[in-house]
Amino acid sequence: MEVSRGKIHAHLGMRLDFTAPGQAKMTVFDCLKEMLVAWMKAEPNGDGTKTSAAPDNLFKTDEDCKKLNDKKAVAFHNTVAKTLHTTKRARPDACTLTAFLTARVQEPNEDNWIKLGHLMKCLQKTLLSPLILSANGSGILKWWVDASFAVHPNMRGHSGGGLSMGRGFPIVSSTKQKLNTRSSTEMEVVGANNFVLATCWMRCFVLAQGHDEIDNIVFQDNKSTMLLEKNGKALSSKHTKHTNNQHFFTTDRIDKGEVSVVRCPAGNMTGIL
Repeated sequence: MEVSRGKIHAHLGMRLDFTAPGQAKMTVFDCLKEMLVAWMKAEPNGDGTKTSAAPDNLFKTDEDCKKLNDKKAVAFHNTVAKTLHTTKRARPDACTLTAFLTARVQEPNEDNWIKLGHLMKCLQKTLLSPLILSANGSGILKWWVDASFAVHPNMRGHSGGGLSMGRGFPIVSSTKQKLNTRSSTEMEVVGANNFVLATCWMRCFVLAQGHDEIDNIVFQDNKSTMLLEKNGKALSSKHTKHTNNQHFFTTDRIDKGEVSVVRCPAGNMTGIL
């Protein structure tokens, strides 16, 4: 066992910098540089820059697109695996595209290769961007959760969300939903249910560190979804009464007093506290 002391540490390709009071700076510059060098060897014409991690047509797939040859397929798989490593440690902005590409490493095609190239160009442009985490001292855990309806070829939705305590997102997730839904409202109920376990765990974790009062807010943009989460099956209409009871776990947390539904101070957003 090695003991590392001081305000700068290196761990699993990460550089953790605590020199600035009240904040943590995380970078994976070496991993990114190594990944970009390998990418340029696999795609010599892959120069250029992009300002976003994912293209606008991310969820549009062409199943008839030509499959990659064995050499390119191996390079694709290796690069996506490295991207997953960096995304989980210091580049949460790439989590949506990474989640999409990790489901396509078995039989990648030219369309997947182009989308991976888009990410590489974005990482090249933002190579020196660190992940900076800090808390603003408000005692509020703020989660943002949203979902896209029927964006996958099998018509399933995609959920995404993240936590911030002031600056930066220490927890992010972007996942394909595991069931088909009939409406955007039902889809967002399912998405919120997927995140509520993490919100409850985080609240328990922060309380265990000695904090007495913690506000735990999940922001959403669908008022019907929020009403369903507050009232459960009692509010279901003919459009939502088929929704499985397991997706009203949030309602159970509200009934037990662990969370409550509130209106957010900004705009018309509603939240779960």
